[in-house]
Amino acid sequence: MTVEKFDPQHTSPSASKANEGIAKKTTTLSNPKKVIDGLASEQSIDVSQIAPDAGRIGFVSLGCPKNLVDSERILTQLRTEGYDVVSTYKDADLVIVNTCGFIDSAVEESLDTIGEALAENGKVIVTGCLGVKEDEIRQIHPNVLSITGPHAYAAVVEQVHEHLPKPAHNPYLNLVPDHGVKLTPKHYAYLKISEGCNHRCTFCIIPSMRGDLVSRPVGEVLNEAKRLKAAGVNELLVISQDTSAYGVDVKYKTDFWDGVPVKTHMQQLCEQLGTMDMWVRLHYVYPYPHVDNLIPLMNEGKVLPYLDIPFQHASKRILRLMKRPGSADRTIER
Repeated sequence: MTVEKFDPQHTSPSASKANEGIAKKTTTLSNPKKVIDGLASEQSIDVSQIAPDAGRIGFVSLGCPKNLVDSERILTQLRTEGYDVVSTYKDADLVIVNTCGFIDSAVEESLDTIGEALAENGKVIVTGCLGVKEDEIRQIHPNVLSITGPHAYAAVVEQVHEHLPKPAHNPYLNLVPDHGVKLTPKHYAYLKISEGCNHRCTFCIIPSMRGDLVSRPVGEVLNEAKRLKAAGVNELLVISQDTSAYGVDVKYKTDFWDGVPVKTHMQQLCEQLGTMDMWVRLHYVYPYPHVDNLIPLMNEGKVLPYLDIPFQHASKRILRLMKRPGSADRTIER
């Protein structure tokens, strides 16, 4: 797996040509597929020139877009506090590895990356999905500084503070744009609307790593989308573990945004996003019946005519064993 900022295969399907140009402009790194140089573009500030004593962080983000959003959030906090983010292991005071543990190959890559960071830097903080298997990590890499699980933003930052003191506060230095640190090209961004999943499919490890569904307040989501629009984003990629379940955990609670009542529900969220003059692309959509209600929004141009829906098997017996609803016949009918 590669860092999404530099891999055209992982960028928005709607902008491959633009991404080719971006990929060609990126700086060659000593570990180009591993260490994030996400602040080396238009949002970069050479912190070493302004605050030479600022701690330097190396950061590796592996896995899916949800993990990339977690990395963005951690980096936003660290940059807010004045830390520098560097693009090589050797230039960093410590390295954070945001791991993936979804499938065997991802586990192997995460463990290999931790080992690589230890060998080339020596000071490594581990976070992300594989972090829930602390014993397994420490058995192979006993010298890591600390291990946390996924979306443990505060815990990661606290560990950085413990091993690399916070830079002196400079009230005249602001390293973070209003929309936060983004590791995607400027024209698109991921918008994570919830965390976790309530399903218990027999083949899937995500609930044991990410926990049950927790929906973000709809006003918070829409405010983030508004900031991204102001920053020049043209396409929102809406993500979560189960996008169509958004709001189930809060019983589709009604909130207010810009004085308008909005339910914590995928359809109403999409209706509001569709007013912001951006492309809205939905990912990780579970085939609930209410997903059909999005078709009118697609016809109106509020949501892109694209649905990322899982289709694991055509056999009813296998689907029962997997604890997946639906059937091939119903899917084709819909």
